[in-house]
Amino acid sequence: MSKDMNELVNKFTDFLKQEAKTETVIGKEFKLGEFTCVPVMRLGMGLGYGGGEGHADKQGGEGSGGAAGFGMDPIGFLVTRGDEITFVPSQRSATGLSKAFERLPDVLEKYADKEKEKAAKN
Repeated sequence: MSKDMNELVNKFTDFLKQEAKTETVIGKEFKLGEFTCVPVMRLGMGLGYGGGEGHADKQGGEGSGGAAGFGMDPIGFLVTRGDEITFVPSQRSATGLSKAFERLPDVLEKYADKEKEKAAKN
């Protein structure tokens, strides 16, 4: 592998060490009324590299190329109230995380109503 490619792979590895950590996957908690919510993210990454060399008519050549990708998606929220903890999935939408945050109050309100119904029956 060429010196440049080694340098690129080292930089990419450093980037992954910095970005793909628990704090990235499990976001900062926030309060919403009596609920404590923690966003949960899905990480995806890929890395590809190819290279080669050839000789034709006493002329030589070589080439290489590489690519990397990194993406994040919200998959839901860990929601706590008192001693209870629940995972509330977010529906995948075209507007991403902002849409999930917009829906969160309605989801939590429905959850709280169901829990009140359960408590009233007991």
